[in-house]
Amino acid sequence: MMKKIMYLTVLFLVGFSLAGSYQVQGQDSQERPVSRIVEDGGTGPFSAIMLSESSLQTHTVFRPVDLSPFGAKNKLPVIAWGNGGCANSPWEHINFLSEVSSYGFLVIAIGPMPLEGEKGRGRSESSQMIDAIEWAIAQNSDKSGPYYNKIDVTKIAVSGMSCGGLQALETAPDPRVSTVIICNSGILPAPGGGMPGMPALAKDQLSKLHTPVLYILGGESDIAYPNGMDDFRRINHVPVFAANMEVGHGGTYSKPHGGEFAKVATSWLLWQLKGDKKAGKLFSGKSCGLSKDPNWKVEKKNMK
Repeated sequence: MMKKIMYLTVLFLVGFSLAGSYQVQGQDSQERPVSRIVEDGGTGPFSAIMLSESSLQTHTVFRPVDLSPFGAKNKLPVIAWGNGGCANSPWEHINFLSEVSSYGFLVIAIGPMPLEGEKGRGRSESSQMIDAIEWAIAQNSDKSGPYYNKIDVTKIAVSGMSCGGLQALETAPDPRVSTVIICNSGILPAPGGGMPGMPALAKDQLSKLHTPVLYILGGESDIAYPNGMDDFRRINHVPVFAANMEVGHGGTYSKPHGGEFAKVATSWLLWQLKGDKKAGKLFSGKSCGLSKDPNWKVEKKNMK
């Protein structure tokens, strides 16, 4: 009941503050809203909003609508996200990303904010993940902006689906990165053996990882399953967890609140970036919580 009241209040405040807040983009000169609520704002304690930030219109930002709970003692960790198909739009993943954000994360996805039902156009580059990280760091220091001293720039994740997962693996060696989530992806045996524009990584890229890594895969019917599990077997120097659910390459991103993939990813992020030990029980221990779920098959290494 309390969350419903808070959510209705947030909707009123957003509607008031963003009323008439439109910008003209594109050759068709169509008026485009700069923000909208995805589904119901997520199931987490902080109802989320998707928006286009004027200082980063090349990306889509997902964050709690109300930033007042965040400050010196409760900051927003950062998640940079890359899309499937190297797409320059997160349109396939907005339910998933909004859900994650509702647990108190600043999610920055590659590509301009899509309209309702809009698929987006163009291809993306791994460098756009670095752009997202550097934007977040700059925003945290901007005394005139809404994010001043509200972002935890020491807690940064890179993540992505399929081609976006390879972009995350390409970005992962950055020393600012705290953890990595690879979804429906893995490095191909032959560098450059994928679609044009896909990062041409070799398996030795895995040796550059320096943080805990989570692989979320769609089971044996997932085209990326062999590559992802081969990555898992090759990673021996950092903690690594592989979770498989038999849903294929498409995952559960478009399901309400991002489906099961969002639940697993959110728990990992709460554990790794916020120190939430209860969420960590899904992965830690000899008989971890996720291993008891019949929908999932799990393997892990180098994890205490």
